[in-house]
Amino acid sequence: MLHYLTGAGLRHHPGLAATMARDRCTQFGADSDDYDRLNPIHVIWQAPDGGHGASMRFLPTLGRTRINDRYAHLCGGRRFAHAKTWEFSRLCLSPAACPDMVARLMLGAAELGLGFGLSRAVGLVDAGQMRLFQQLGWLPVILGSEGRGAGALSLGLWQFSGDLRRRLARRAGIAEPLSRLWFDRAFGGKKPAAATG
Repeated sequence: MLHYLTGAGLRHHPGLAATMARDRCTQFGADSDDYDRLNPIHVIWQAPDGGHGASMRFLPTLGRTRINDRYAHLCGGRRFAHAKTWEFSRLCLSPAACPDMVARLMLGAAELGLGFGLSRAVGLVDAGQMRLFQQLGWLPVILGSEGRGAGALSLGLWQFSGDLRRRLARRAGIAEPLSRLWFDRAFGGKKPAAATG
């Protein structure tokens, strides 16, 4: 199932948090960074065994973000600071992740975007991740890149829409009402602290 957990909320899911930290350490060489201290929202697909399957992290661009602090040069020094544009980062997949799991994670990202009334997400994507987005039919507008081939890193802008959510729900094999239910249960109609920017 999909979970939407703030940094603080992860403490109530120790098994899920521990396996996500393990997979992050494997993929990124560290299980956390400075931006995890800002109480981001984590979208997490929980695998059937109860552990981490796939996850990504969201932060409002009205606060500190990785792209503004470290990667503004990829779009000519432009900084993102808009209530309806959030940054995603730390796209992490379990070694056992399958294509369906990736589709379910992206459905969660789309659900979060629509649930908070966002129009766009901005983030960094490498060549391997770009292939995943291409397979799902959710390609970003590329604002700038550095490196070549497998080592290329790009700054992208993704649009949220109801049509996107429908397509991802079909691809993920999850009924839209169930997807919305998971989101509504997480927030109960209230925006968490991270959403205030």
